[in-house]
Amino acid sequence: MTDEWRGWREATETALYGPDGFYLRPEGPAGHFRTSVHASPLFASAVARLLTELDIAEPALVDMAAGRGELVAGVLAALPAHFPVRAYAVERAPRPAGLDARVVWCAEPPARVRGLLFANEWLDNVPVDVAEADPAGTPRYVQVRTSDGAERLGAPVTGADARWLERWWPLDGPGTRAEIGRPRDAAWAAAAGTLRAGLAVAVDYAHPRTARPPFGTLTGFREGREVRPVPDGSCDITAHVALDACALPGAGLRTQREALHALGVSGGRPPLALASTDPAAYVRGLTTAGEAAELTAVGGLGDFGWLMQPVAPDGGRKGGHRGQGEGGHREGGR
Repeated sequence: MTDEWRGWREATETALYGPDGFYLRPEGPAGHFRTSVHASPLFASAVARLLTELDIAEPALVDMAAGRGELVAGVLAALPAHFPVRAYAVERAPRPAGLDARVVWCAEPPARVRGLLFANEWLDNVPVDVAEADPAGTPRYVQVRTSDGAERLGAPVTGADARWLERWWPLDGPGTRAEIGRPRDAAWAAAAGTLRAGLAVAVDYAHPRTARPPFGTLTGFREGREVRPVPDGSCDITAHVALDACALPGAGLRTQREALHALGVSGGRPPLALASTDPAAYVRGLTTAGEAAELTAVGGLGDFGWLMQPVAPDGGRKGGHRGQGEGGHREGGR
């Protein structure tokens, strides 16, 4: 890493995925932050249910940005015995030791498969440029110094990036900032486009156009703590996602709380009478209820956005999935 000034998109790409990049480290993402996958096996069980509800014989399961394979392994463990599935883990890092032999480890999603493509906290790590309005109100690219994260304003935002800002995240006065989500829109369209039929789901921190944060959301994480984003490879660099901009025709948007409730995950406590008739079952029920409550908590993981993109057998994007209608979503946070 050097003292070179670069745009945030370029600097983040190198810091996360370049030689010795943050996401290629042996410990993987789980060594630095906890996602819904790590919070409870209930999350993988819900994804397994989503897969089994697809009207597809021998569906594929494609885990985008698979980390070290925690989600795909959890889904395989939660599926009914002998359920016919072809499992793929899409990740830039090498295949971890001990992963279920049924999982195909690949750098790109397989083409033209039928089934479920699931991207949990992937889009927030697709690098984007940052824009800031200068004293005259003109949106300019923000440049960052790799060595220490210092920033300065660069050239005015023009072309497709300017049009994206105008439509999806217009800046409101000097000093306001935005993350230009155009690369994420393209990444999601490409990923969903690999399906021949089925459902593509993106789960991430999200904000709607009616409530964009005025100073952006770019931040860093290291060893479980939020830190200043410095693109030197020492920390995760992430920003919330404008999922409404990513959505293709026919998509539904809802919160994780809503989506998991529809998939049978709720924080209801077991009946108190069970404590006397079967104490062990009561304790297990309390544990499950606690984990479900964390996954669906308002102000926490339950606020994550779920973008659900049905893909019709003819390759079109229309219709819906059983039990999954449209809904609102609110901003979540790590």
